[in-house]
Amino acid sequence: MTAVCFVGGTHYSWPLDRTSEKKFRALQALGALFVIGFSQDLCPRWFIEHAHFYLLPRLPLPILRYAEMFMLGPLLVLWLIFRHGVQVLIAQSPYEGFTAAVAKRIAACVGRRVVLVIESHGDFEESLFFYRRILFQGLYRYLMRQTARFALLYADLLRAVSHPTSQQLQRWLPGKAIFQFPAWTDIEVFLRAGFHDNERSCQHILYAGVLIPIKGVHHLINGFAHIAQAFPQAQLVIVGREDNKRYAAELKEQLNRLALDERVQFVGEVPQAELASWMYRACVVVLPSTSEGLARVVIEAMATGTLVIGSHVGGLPEVILDGTTGFLVPSGDEMTLAERLRWVLGHPKEAREMGRQARAFAERFFSTEAYTQGYRQILIGAQAVLTGESEHADTAL
Repeated sequence: MTAVCFVGGTHYSWPLDRTSEKKFRALQALGALFVIGFSQDLCPRWFIEHAHFYLLPRLPLPILRYAEMFMLGPLLVLWLIFRHGVQVLIAQSPYEGFTAAVAKRIAACVGRRVVLVIESHGDFEESLFFYRRILFQGLYRYLMRQTARFALLYADLLRAVSHPTSQQLQRWLPGKAIFQFPAWTDIEVFLRAGFHDNERSCQHILYAGVLIPIKGVHHLINGFAHIAQAFPQAQLVIVGREDNKRYAAELKEQLNRLALDERVQFVGEVPQAELASWMYRACVVVLPSTSEGLARVVIEAMATGTLVIGSHVGGLPEVILDGTTGFLVPSGDEMTLAERLRWVLGHPKEAREMGRQARAFAERFFSTEAYTQGYRQILIGAQAVLTGESEHADTAL
């Protein structure tokens, strides 16, 4: 049985939340699983729940967490390689891949061979600079590129979640095997929420996601302002945690300037079942991002039978068929966004039909079985690398 270690910056609760529990329950059939990530507080944790979790304390600043992962991560990975016989390392991005690559190189010096798989869930070159303000950007970019270059130098296989993320990896490593399948989502929760296809009379416009500049919520607020007078019953609901406190405060100041305070509701982070309920009750879910890999929230919203308006960026055109399952708008184009919102609010019957088509697409696009099979193919490719049977595994594009 193959021993696999996932290395990433994800924060896990103990016990696992329902979505993570379901994910690792599905993946445990692949072999012995080990996970290196972060806890949700300053306490390190180790526990077993379908996988062996080794969680580093969640230090308050991102740069401290990077340092923690870079310094402690390789030691922990090496211990898992030699103590538990881990043969496959799967890194969430090239930056966590640095940690795994260091461990792989050291293990090779004493004759222990492991396979390194590096994943990309978004634009790993630029997206960070949309998340928050970065001092000394030139230096930061240089360090990021060197870190990614080192990690990818030792990658045996790659995994992307969309065509744009696949193309970015190909630019860095031409000819390297790339497996492509979407990120995990607990799709059944959202399908159940939309099971009863009742008439929807509400005029809720919903945004769901973290509050950071890259998500473009300020564009959505301005777009909503353009149509608010024409639709006095319409409400904008913003669901998600305030990862960037300064940005969240700026959004509230923006609403105050536009005199929309009473028309916009900030809900905060909610459990998956409650999020599914919000999505089902909305007439449209909007994702006005400036950069995306393949946003899980889009598939979740579509599964509830709600159409989505998304920016024409990243992998969103792969899942939003413009005019059929939703609408695509140029990133930052607030007037076009406003016109699409106006159409949705003014054509509820047609919008519901688009939502039904979106739901049918979501059912075809993602399943737990397909997700598990994606990793099963990666492990087949990893085994071929370990045995020397194939220099390049078959891709799953």
